[in-house]
Amino acid sequence: MITSERQAAAPAAEQGASYSGYLLRDQQIAAPTSHEIMRTGPRTPMGEYMRRYWQPVCLSQELTDVPKAIRIMHEDLVAFRDREGNVGVLHRKCAHRGASLEFGIVQQRGIRCCYHGWQFDVDGKVLETPAEPADSRLKDTVCQGAYPAFERDGLVFAYMGPLDQKPAFPVFDGYVMPKGTRLVPFSNVFDCNWLQVFENLIDHYHTALLHNNMTVAGVDAKLAKGASLMGGFGEMPVVDWHQTHGNNGMIFTAGRRLSDESVWIRISEMAFPNWCQNAAIVAAAPQRHSGPAMSRWQVPVDDEHSIAFGWRHFNDEVDPEHNGREQDCGVDKIDFLIGQTRHRSYDEKQRVPGDYEAITSQGAQALHSLEHPGRSDVGVYMCRALLRDAVAGKTPPDPARVKAAASRGETLPRYCSDTRLNIRRHADHEKDREIIRKAAHQVFAAMRECDELPLAQRKPHIMRRLDEIEANV
Repeated sequence: MITSERQAAAPAAEQGASYSGYLLRDQQIAAPTSHEIMRTGPRTPMGEYMRRYWQPVCLSQELTDVPKAIRIMHEDLVAFRDREGNVGVLHRKCAHRGASLEFGIVQQRGIRCCYHGWQFDVDGKVLETPAEPADSRLKDTVCQGAYPAFERDGLVFAYMGPLDQKPAFPVFDGYVMPKGTRLVPFSNVFDCNWLQVFENLIDHYHTALLHNNMTVAGVDAKLAKGASLMGGFGEMPVVDWHQTHGNNGMIFTAGRRLSDESVWIRISEMAFPNWCQNAAIVAAAPQRHSGPAMSRWQVPVDDEHSIAFGWRHFNDEVDPEHNGREQDCGVDKIDFLIGQTRHRSYDEKQRVPGDYEAITSQGAQALHSLEHPGRSDVGVYMCRALLRDAVAGKTPPDPARVKAAASRGETLPRYCSDTRLNIRRHADHEKDREIIRKAAHQVFAAMRECDELPLAQRKPHIMRRLDEIEANV
């Protein structure tokens, strides 16, 4: 009887009937989710896919005179910098008797276990076994689990995949351009699965809603301002999504009108499995054309926790008024927008919710089967579909581009950008939005043309093409 009543009532609930909590209760308790792209442990498809790429594991400033215990990709590890300046990322338990190397002693070369003094180099080779006879062959037959690691601009990276498949580290234009760019490292801890944080980037509509005065009435004006993106972000954008680099990434093009005479085109970019770039954060299209303001990797800790590691980009192009605050970037902190980290009271989170609250409140692992997506969610669902294809082996990986650029000593072009175009408003609102959409596609096409150009020609090419786009509106 109960089953038949539920079956009879279910269609009504699905059609939006009032007070359907009882009918939908079981879905809330246990519903299938996207395990194939959310689960990242060893030997899972997504976990093995991610391990084919360099992943940040901590900030350089966390490597002091004592080791740093870390948990990354479901593995308990220890990171350290020996006194010769070499970085090691090793399995945390000593290969001898399992004592934790977080209590190890950093050496001139490598690290020494505190329990019986075994000394390991950064590659895991045993250097000394003090309690063993001089003729012991343990040094030749035992090794400590270790991963290749290096430091760049304040981040520590490790490669956790098969050694014979270790790729070159991709260096993008925005890491070194414009001249004088400073990359300031940061991390943000999230108490949820990596995917719901990662896909938030491609969900650009939320910037016009969550980040624009979505606060309790009467809240402190300073807090409300700190939770909002100003200068055009409140305008509902014209958004399209595009696959890139043989389905190894994607972007969105978002067009907004800034005035009767000008249009703002914003492009943010993803490269799979878990890298992304955002354009200007503190101001909308501050220049004619500017690059990324943030690069970020969303790295799983386990299936219910993840860490965003990245760089804030500081330069006069992306932030000409110097509104960014380098001193507010670091370990579990970032300098833009209230609500990016977990370090607030519950009362403040309720009154001034931000990205952290919206993302983690979906649950430790979001239940995709409970969603009711609309047209604004096309980008999120495209992201998930592309990731599924990648982990299923349907997408050929794209290492040749990275390797070729590295062999030439060149950086890789990026699409992430803000562009300001002089385009007069059309009297018809819908026609005006189509003009903006077309201009956004043309900007992306111009940036994609840079894939075949050497570094010195990329920015001049873009500037010429922007003039052409304006002239042909």
